[in-house]
Amino acid sequence: MNDTHKLVSDLSDQVSRLVKDELRLARLELAEKGKRAGFGAGLFGAAGMAAFFGGAALVTAVILLLALVLPGWAAAAIVGAVLFVAAALLGLTGKSQVKQATPPIPVETIASVKADIDMVKERAHR
Repeated sequence: MNDTHKLVSDLSDQVSRLVKDELRLARLELAEKGKRAGFGAGLFGAAGMAAFFGGAALVTAVILLLALVLPGWAAAAIVGAVLFVAAALLGLTGKSQVKQATPPIPVETIASVKADIDMVKERAHR
């Protein structure tokens, strides 16, 4: 009976340690996903700024410079189009970063916990 008590005690300690380790892993995974989401949101902000400056550039010195060799409307259209393409690229990159951060659940940790539970069940049935 003493051996059984020791085995149960050891199992309890190991399960406790395992749960603590899995919780630590979940925190790390969620922190990484939060960083990705923040970076993606920052890129969305950069895309907005690029779009804003794209609009402002339509009425600034670059247009006037191009207007020396092109009609003013053509100079404005070229500068605006280039800056909006840059905004689109930044936006797509930001979207990709945010998509990699979702869903905001610790998928790897959940899979690891399921594997641990299956292993414990298998050993318990022996």
